[in-house]
Amino acid sequence: MRITPDILLKCVIYSSLFFFTYLMILITLQYVPVNFTAAFLALKEDEIKLFHYQMAFFTHVYTSIFVLIFGAFQFSTWLRQKFSGLHKGMGYAYISLILVFASPSGLVMGYYGNGGIYSKISFCLLAILWFCFTLLALLKIKQKKYLAHRSFMILSYALTLSAISLRLFKWLIVHTLELPPMDTYKIVVWLGWVFNLGISIIIIKYTGHTSKQR
Repeated sequence: MRITPDILLKCVIYSSLFFFTYLMILITLQYVPVNFTAAFLALKEDEIKLFHYQMAFFTHVYTSIFVLIFGAFQFSTWLRQKFSGLHKGMGYAYISLILVFASPSGLVMGYYGNGGIYSKISFCLLAILWFCFTLLALLKIKQKKYLAHRSFMILSYALTLSAISLRLFKWLIVHTLELPPMDTYKIVVWLGWVFNLGISIIIIKYTGHTSKQR
């Protein structure tokens, strides 16, 4: 098989995605079994005493990692054509986990987000948009509007990837600008998903014409 630039780009993208997903799995495993003092929760001493926050946090952590994994396979043309049943199954699992568990729990967590009202607005808006884009993706596929479904799935997964991009931007800012920790946090809580959304809109705009031919 001849290795084209397109194939090489896809290999780089998927390799990077699987690498960062692996890192997210390691982060998730810090909370298995349930531990109220592990990692991030050490900073949430007051919130973690609240039962509804406990439920929201662990629901979000345990479901989001599967959302990240299932979503990664939804844009594979090969999988969609060769294993359409698997594609649909993983797609419905991705959508169901977000709508029922990951987004609602993320909204609760957003209300208690670090960084004051500035950060709370960002996290809550992220959770709401995540829910809306995913729901629209479901409605469009039910209506057999495949191009619109694809566009909303791209937008949805762009927000799913904010879990990765937030941490990546945090690392970059910490090692380049050397800002105070809370200032860095207030930047990345917006940059982590707004940047992804911008990239996804560009992808939708410049790849939509090729999708119409399929």
